[in-house]
Amino acid sequence: MLTTDKIHRPLEVVLSIPVRTYDIDFVGIVSNIVYIRWLEDLRLKFLEEHWQLEQQIEQGYAPIMAGTEIEYKRPIKLTDQVIGRLWLSNLGRLKWTVQAEILANNKLAASATQKGAFMSLESSRPIPIPEGLKQKYCQSQQI
Repeated sequence: MLTTDKIHRPLEVVLSIPVRTYDIDFVGIVSNIVYIRWLEDLRLKFLEEHWQLEQQIEQGYAPIMAGTEIEYKRPIKLTDQVIGRLWLSNLGRLKWTVQAEILANNKLAASATQKGAFMSLESSRPIPIPEGLKQKYCQSQQI
């Protein structure tokens, strides 16, 4: 499955991902655990562009992860050119879902889904999705 720009991906971010020598396992391919770090890098880029983490913390909440599913399609090697894409695929009352793709040399190498919520830093309990993020997501759906 190749990605196309025709697919609607609300609030999508794209990140060029360097493959480092320490990402490679003993058989010469990127270790599965590295994909988790890459997903974190993509979520941080998402927050940087769309819902700043510093402002969340100032307002007394932060995002938390509830689950990650990854499907590995093809191995990635040290010399491959890697691009990550992540977008907000669903926003409920309390939970959010992001989807991601990792492409190596323009071919799908992995796809992922992550679910999470926002948590009050005071009570350590989930809070409703912030209104501003809901509005931004709804606006992106109309494009």
